Amino acid sequence: FINPEVCEGCGDCSVQSNCISVLPLETEFGRKRRIDQSTCNKDYSCAKGFCPSFVTVTGATLAVRASGDAERLAQLVAALPQPQVVPLDERGCNILVAGIGGTGVLTIGALLGMAAHLDHKGCTVLDMTGMAQKGGAVTSHIRIGPDPAGIYTSRLGEGMSDVLIACDLVVASGAAVLKTVRPGHTAAILNSDVAPTGAFQTDKHIDLGDARLRAAVLQAIAGGPAFDVHASRLATALTGDSIGTNILMLGYAAQKGLLPLSLAALEEAIRLNGSFVEGNLRTLALGRLAAHDPAALARELNDTPEPVKLDTVDEVLTSRTRLLSAYQDARYAQRYREFVTGIRKRVAARNLEGGETFVREVALTFAKLMSYKDEYEVARLYTDSRFMQRLREQFAGDFTMTFNLAPPMLPGRDATGRPKKRAFWAWMISAFKLLAPMKVLRGTAFDPFGYFAERRMERRLIEDYRALVERVVARLDQDNIATGIELVRAAAEIGGYGPVKEASVTRYEERLKGLLEAFEAPDPAASALRVQMLP
Repeated sequence: FINPEVCEGCGDCSVQSNCISVLPLETEFGRKRRIDQSTCNKDYSCAKGFCPSFVTVTGATLAVRASGDAERLAQLVAALPQPQVVPLDERGCNILVAGIGGTGVLTIGALLGMAAHLDHKGCTVLDMTGMAQKGGAVTSHIRIGPDPAGIYTSRLGEGMSDVLIACDLVVASGAAVLKTVRPGHTAAILNSDVAPTGAFQTDKHIDLGDARLRAAVLQAIAGGPAFDVHASRLATALTGDSIGTNILMLGYAAQKGLLPLSLAALEEAIRLNGSFVEGNLRTLALGRLAAHDPAALARELNDTPEPVKLDTVDEVLTSRTRLLSAYQDARYAQRYREFVTGIRKRVAARNLEGGETFVREVALTFAKLMSYKDEYEVARLYTDSRFMQRLREQFAGDFTMTFNLAPPMLPGRDATGRPKKRAFWAWMISAFKLLAPMKVLRGTAFDPFGYFAERRMERRLIEDYRALVERVVARLDQDNIATGIELVRAAAEIGGYGPVKEASVTRYEERLKGLLEAFEAPDPAASALRVQMLP
C-alpha cells in the first residue's frame, strides 16, 4: 500500500520494479502512485523504491467499498426493467470485446458463447491473443446468429462489428479493432478508466491519453451510439477488485439492449462457468444498474472524489496556506502568502498576457519547496486520520502493518549504495505520534535532523527559489514571459527522498542554466508562440 500523502510521485518505485501494477493517482498535489491490488503479483520489488510511503499489509483481504446498504442495492437491482433482446436477422449480431490479457476478456467471449447456446442460437467465438499474456492486447470476436450454418467465418472483418465492448481504450483504439467498426452503425461501450501502458514506467509525466483514445473510437464509429462508463472504478468500489470490470461492462451492454441474448441465459452461463458465481452475478446486475440509473448507483457508493483542480491563484493560495499551516504554523504560512501576494501585485502592474499563469506557477512551486517532507512531516502524515481511513477503505480483516523506512541516523547501505531500508512494525505509529509535534524544532538549532545534508539542501532551495523569482520578475516582459513561466515552474520537478531527490535537484539545476540564458536573451517570435500554447 502506498500512502499518497507521503508519496512524492518521483516514480522510483516504477524504476525499481518495472511493474504495471504501480499506477498513477491524480491528486490535488499532482500525480502520485498507487498499487492495483487486483493485478499485483506480490513481488514487492516496488517497496525497494527509496520512499517512506510504502506500507506492507499482512493478513488482509480486499475490502468491498460499497457504503450503501446492501439491501438497498438489491432493491435497486430488483426494480430494473428487463433488458431488450436484439432481434436477429440472417446477418446475425457481431460483438467485439477488446481488453487486456489476464482481466477476463476471454471469459466474456466464453459466457456469450454459452448464453447463445442456452438461447438456442448459433455462435462462434474466436479469441485473438497473439503473443499477449497478462497485460497484453487481447480481443474476442463473437458472432451470434439464428442458425450456426449461417456463420461462415469466425473472425470479424472490416466494418462487421455491431457492438464494441471496449474494456480497455488503448486496445480498442488500435487499428486492428477500429477497422472492424462501421461508421454510423457500431455501438461502443467505453471503459473510461484507462490503464497505463508500459511507457508509464519510464515516463512519469506521460499523458495517458484517455481523451485522445476516446476520440479515435468516436471518430471511427462516426455517429454510432457510444456509452462511457467508469467500469474499473465501479468494479473496484463494488467488489473490492477490478477483475470484475469486464463482467460489469457485459451487464451494461445487456441493459442497454445491445445483445441478442436473454438475461436469463447470461446469468445461467455465469452459473455454469462455476467461478465466483455469486460475485459475478452481482457484478453483472450492478453493471445493468450503471446503465439504467448511474445516478442512483453513484449515491450508493463511497466513490473516490475527483481531485480538486486549482485553476486560479486565489484557489492555490487558499489550498497551500492551509497546507503550510498544518505543516508548520500560521506564521510560516503567512510568510508564503505574503511573498506570493507581493509577486502578484508586481506582475499585475505590468498587464502581461500570461501574468496570472506565471503567479499561479510561483504559488504552486514555492509551496512545494516550503513543505519539503522531512521526518516531522512524514510522521504527521502517517498520524493523520486519512492514512487509516484509506487503509480501511482498501483492506478488511485483522491485518498488521510494516513500514519500510530508511532513517538517516541508522548506518548501512544496500547493494546499490543507497541507505538501507528496514522494516518497522506497527509500533512505529507510536513513534510517529511522538515525532510529529516536534515539528516546532524544524529549522532551529535544536533540530537534530536539520544538520543532515538533505535538510540543508532543502532549506537552500527555498531561499534560492525566492531569489530566482525576484530576479525573473525584475526583467519580466511580454517577450520573455513564456520562458519565465518555465523558469518558475522548473523547480516543481524536484521530488523524492534521499538520493532520488538529490538526483532531481541536479537535473533541475542543469536545466535552470539553459532556461536563464533563454530568459535573459529571449526570441520574441518563440516567446509569442509559447504564450499562445499556455493553458
